[in-house]
Amino acid sequence: MKKVAIVTDTNSGMTIAEGEKKGIFVLPMPVIINDKEYLDNVNLTHDEFYNFLDQDAAVHTSQPAAGDVMELWDKIFDEGYDEIVHIPMSSGLSGSCANASVYANEYDGKVFVVNNQRISVTLRQSAVDAKALADAGRSAEEIKNILEETKFDSSIYITLDTLEYLKKGGRITPAAAAFAKILNLKPILQIQGEKLDAFSKCRGIKQAKSIMIKAVKNDIDTRFGGYDPENPNVWIQMAYSQNREAAEEFAKDVREAFPNCKLHIDPLPLSIACHIGPGSLALACSKVVPGGVSYADAD
Repeated sequence: MKKVAIVTDTNSGMTIAEGEKKGIFVLPMPVIINDKEYLDNVNLTHDEFYNFLDQDAAVHTSQPAAGDVMELWDKIFDEGYDEIVHIPMSSGLSGSCANASVYANEYDGKVFVVNNQRISVTLRQSAVDAKALADAGRSAEEIKNILEETKFDSSIYITLDTLEYLKKGGRITPAAAAFAKILNLKPILQIQGEKLDAFSKCRGIKQAKSIMIKAVKNDIDTRFGGYDPENPNVWIQMAYSQNREAAEEFAKDVREAFPNCKLHIDPLPLSIACHIGPGSLALACSKVVPGGVSYADAD
């Protein structure tokens, strides 16, 4: 049986330390702040990142350099692994996946890059499922095929606390941002597959939470076969940007809506946070992957 390594990046929300505990290699993503490069989870904490945002710093995310990706892969092979499954963020949100596929051509078919169309907590779930599949003896090619066959079996909904960062990025006009602030409008965005799209808008955070829960319930009922509290076949996940207390409060409603769910909560990755700012809440779901992590074995 070949020894298969699983690689993801910090866009999964998984820290390098968590990855080490789980036996998953985590590549730190670059963040450019005032023309200086930082590495997420290496020399830049999330608190430091939000401090830069508060100071109106010029912030944008970037892709890992080819040398950094290949250096990690080389290190993994030096440790005795035979194959690598590399799971970057959605190809529709970054060029990281396409670039990694090019780099993989240098490794004689031993590196399999997964175009998983996921990010944040749903990408994290793919990584832990991949590790479970590798531990069960699946080859890298088999794992890649399973993850790509199930890549659309997930959804993320995100409500924003402010439109200021979308305004700064040119995604909405200053007039629209001001109008939304006056009316206390909360936009809800959706990630399904390749794109971050508008989903809904409402007045106030209470209504936003209700809409996100209803949206996830609808996805589970119409796409994933319904929710069985006695034997769940979906993972329920949450993410947030710099508001853990608000996330924990929202989690009470989520647990009530999905009894017996093993709710996982992470900070949103910086690649999303730099566009939407602090105060955001996200609710996600992912269908359980056959052969992946089971509910009995989950954290």
